[in-house]
Amino acid sequence: MSERPEEPLGSAGSESLLPIDEHVEEGRDAEGRKVRHRGIYLLPNLFTTAALFSGFYAIINGMNGQFASAAIAIFVAMVLDGLDGRVARLTNTQSAFGAEYDSLSDMVAFGVAPALVAFEWALGSLGKVGWMVAFIYVAGAALRLARFNTMVGSADKRFFIGLASPAAAAVVAGTVWAFSDFGIKGSNMAFVVALVVAAAGMLMVSNIKYHSFKDLDLKGRVPFVAILVVVLVFAVVFSDPPRILLLIFLAYAASGPVQYLLQLRRRKAVS
Repeated sequence: MSERPEEPLGSAGSESLLPIDEHVEEGRDAEGRKVRHRGIYLLPNLFTTAALFSGFYAIINGMNGQFASAAIAIFVAMVLDGLDGRVARLTNTQSAFGAEYDSLSDMVAFGVAPALVAFEWALGSLGKVGWMVAFIYVAGAALRLARFNTMVGSADKRFFIGLASPAAAAVVAGTVWAFSDFGIKGSNMAFVVALVVAAAGMLMVSNIKYHSFKDLDLKGRVPFVAILVVVLVFAVVFSDPPRILLLIFLAYAASGPVQYLLQLRRRKAVS
């Protein structure tokens, strides 16, 4: 009877033996020379961990029937997810570990959490159809994140290919929050929720382009009126967060297909 040969420390199968503080990855210094960095950066990964916790918190609240709290936690995860990357760039602490950790956090907060919350609130009443729709969304989020990771560095940063997973999560969580806040039972509109969840999942893996808004210059000077516009936007959102946020992200989710159809119409007109 043959035995499996002993594997070296740190190889596949013995990963649990490697202390976390011995994580090492290669990078380059200011002069372009290759250097090896030991350990991980704390600050950006704290934001990523907080986003992961928000996603986990949303799952727990969804299972306990606290749907408003679950939806709010998903929106909090969106804010934290936007901050970790910006903090890493501002402090020059980007790393391969941080990128992978961020993707795993996104999968929990924007893939599993929204699908489970929607299932607990409405989709569960549809039986097998409900969990199939929820799985379509989860699979769409996983495929979206995998494709995004493989296209980093080669895709046009001005656009996302497919609906970004945080925006898709906002559509699903916003739907649950907006209607549950009115005391509406999810089972009464399970079919509508199923369409929304399935559409969000399919848009994530589509080839439709969405503006990423990464070309906005937040460091440059702007007219004074821009500050007034920002204040007005905050006032409008906080006047009725569930409905306003849902409308904003529904409009963004619809903007991609609308622009795609307009482009097809222009091409037909030219031809």
